[in-house]
Amino acid sequence: MPIKKKELVNLLENAFPNSKIEVDELKDDEDHYKASIISSRFNGKSRIEQHQMVYSALKGKMGGELHALMLKTKSE
Repeated sequence: MPIKKKELVNLLENAFPNSKIEVDELKDDEDHYKASIISSRFNGKSRIEQHQMVYSALKGKMGGELHALMLKTKSE
């Protein structure tokens, strides 16, 4: 079962409060998204560590309910 955009945004907002988060659907299938996250939680973290933090915030939905997520992360 695909993930709704609202649920994806809620997961990211809960994990990265007070951050700038933008989520867009790449296709109209609720299975392919792109996300841009600017967060102070990324300060001092490598790009790989930042992406791992995002995947952790998705609580196992990546690869199941969510097939593809194009990520752009940046520290504040």
